[in-house]
Amino acid sequence: MDKNTLNGLVLMLAVFLLFMWLSPKNNESQPETSSPEVTTETPVATTVDQLSPTERDWLVQNIASQGQPQVAEDGTRSYSLNQDGMNLTLVGDSLFGTVTVNGRNLDWADVAAGNTSKMTVAEQRLAIETVRKNSVALGKYGKFSRFLSGNNETVALENDVLALNLSSRSGSVTRAELKKYDTEYSADETKNVKKKVVIFEGDKNTFNFQLPLPQPIETADLYFTPHRLNDTTVLMALDIAPDVYWGIEYTLPKGESYVVKMRIVQKNMAALVQSNNRNLGFSWTQDVHRQEQGRMFEERNSGLYYKFAGGSVENLNENKNDSEERKAKIKWIGFKNQFFSSVMIADRPFNTADFKSTVLEGSDYLKSLEAQAVSNDYDWNSPNPVNYSLFIGPNLYPMLADLDKTLAPDEDLSLTRLVPLGWALFRWINTWIVIPVFTFLGSFISNYGIIILLLTIFIKLILFPLTYKSYRSQAVMRVLAPEIKAINDKYPGTENAMIRQQKTMALYSQAGANPMSGCLPMLLQMPVLIAMFAFFPSCIELRGQSFLWAHDLSAPDAIVSWNTYIPIITPYFGNHISLFCLLMTVTNIVYTYINSQNQANTMPGMKWMMYLMPVFFMVFFNNYAAGLSYYYFLSLLITIIQTYAFRFVIKDESVRARMKENAKKPKKKSGFMARLEEMQRQQQAMLREQQKQQSKKR
Repeated sequence: MDKNTLNGLVLMLAVFLLFMWLSPKNNESQPETSSPEVTTETPVATTVDQLSPTERDWLVQNIASQGQPQVAEDGTRSYSLNQDGMNLTLVGDSLFGTVTVNGRNLDWADVAAGNTSKMTVAEQRLAIETVRKNSVALGKYGKFSRFLSGNNETVALENDVLALNLSSRSGSVTRAELKKYDTEYSADETKNVKKKVVIFEGDKNTFNFQLPLPQPIETADLYFTPHRLNDTTVLMALDIAPDVYWGIEYTLPKGESYVVKMRIVQKNMAALVQSNNRNLGFSWTQDVHRQEQGRMFEERNSGLYYKFAGGSVENLNENKNDSEERKAKIKWIGFKNQFFSSVMIADRPFNTADFKSTVLEGSDYLKSLEAQAVSNDYDWNSPNPVNYSLFIGPNLYPMLADLDKTLAPDEDLSLTRLVPLGWALFRWINTWIVIPVFTFLGSFISNYGIIILLLTIFIKLILFPLTYKSYRSQAVMRVLAPEIKAINDKYPGTENAMIRQQKTMALYSQAGANPMSGCLPMLLQMPVLIAMFAFFPSCIELRGQSFLWAHDLSAPDAIVSWNTYIPIITPYFGNHISLFCLLMTVTNIVYTYINSQNQANTMPGMKWMMYLMPVFFMVFFNNYAAGLSYYYFLSLLITIIQTYAFRFVIKDESVRARMKENAKKPKKKSGFMARLEEMQRQQQAMLREQQKQQSKKR
């Protein structure tokens, strides 16, 4: 070790010992081992805080621009600002006043000078932080900055069907309860107490406007003052100055109205804000709460919907996370679950909008929905620049159809699209036939099990001619079965396929039979069956309605349940057995057996497939609404009764006699038969040509 290194080490040791000697001694009464509480305490501030020159200039500028101007008798101008613990007056370039910290009013001169003889260091630092925070708020929010703090008050608006809570914090609707509907889902399964449907509450729903100032202000950050104008109207206002305010006016009509009128109102704001910005932003987020027993269907039918102004209704993907940006005018934005919706309808459409939907797994909420929209025609000079209609209620088709007429007489709002009724053809059947009949029956019958029975009978009566024609065609084919078998036996093998087909078609023509005549009526009935498949899961009238053992016709009627998760099976079949679905399956198997007796020459493999189909349907329908399974059960039961009735009326002997009469009549070859024979001739020619080519090769 050289001499310089040794000297350096000695010098470092001397400095360390001197530092230890100068450091404060521990209190002799303090135990040698300190408690954990002492070691985790935040160190007490030992130095005062100061505003930088830039921060002070910014504070002076903000007080001068946002403070209350006053002129003394000698002409001296001052500006006073009392906000959030800061009460300062600007005279020239000097500041006077107080800052409140922990209930104490500290003189600003002492605070600015860091005079710790009048206050503790911690109080001085808190005072500086209060002034700094207020200065930043003044710079960002201007005259709105004093609304950043306040008391959070709740104001109620209520009518016969809807109860709302308005919060002074954000000035928006923070809770919406439907008074005529009970929730079917409860997180605590041990409790059977029915609760009213709450569409949203608390921080699970936020409405926010971005005021079009040079630096946009979020109304969700502000505290409003509630003014109850009358029994139906509340004004949430930002009272900026005498005779100067900005606010949101809510009107909920008496009676049975699910529509809240929202009006943006303002007075003498143009001169105050001095803003040429005309873009009013609107953001809305909501976590969609579970309301039904079956999560699968409620989740599948929950999502974000919107309508283009003068155009169609679109929606985000309901089965996965999705988002969209729309650079087009949007008339309304809707957040919906299976049976209830919240819809914001703009009198003047939004100009652009961004949408987002996120699936929430394993919680009491289904999805998180977000919408951000902008209107670019805001007018600060208008006392009522923007109006909205906020619908919060059930997806009841007749009511939504009426709202289309009352809320926008000049434009079809298409709010009924919130009710999923299938593709165009099936939707037409539901809207023009099924729903009117269902609504008519519901007007004087309270038992929805009886209503579904009557609706099924009505549909069967409409389809009766098609069903009768289909059965008669099956009877003709059954009578022709022995002759068709004889043709097949006489011309066996693939080499005789053309001859066999020609002979069979000639037999059909002679007997006046059409092999397609039995299938066509069945195909014509399929749209009705599919329309009913879309109707029942969307029918809110069935929600909570009991019939026989089913407590809720809009949900599965489980008679046996289990908690074990079975891969592959549970996602489709569920963890229960639905009795109406089971009855439908048994009835379907019986109908398959009866129907197979009416069909001739059915292949053995096809017979097994016919019996497997009802089982597949059971797996598929077990999670569906009990009302749907009940309808299909009734429909199959009536079809079985019709089949036996047709057997009694349509005798094989009468069919044979009619076929003999048809055989005596001169036959005019139909276009279909002519085209079929031409195809057969072409196929025979091709076959002969192939045989010649093969003979040459040999």
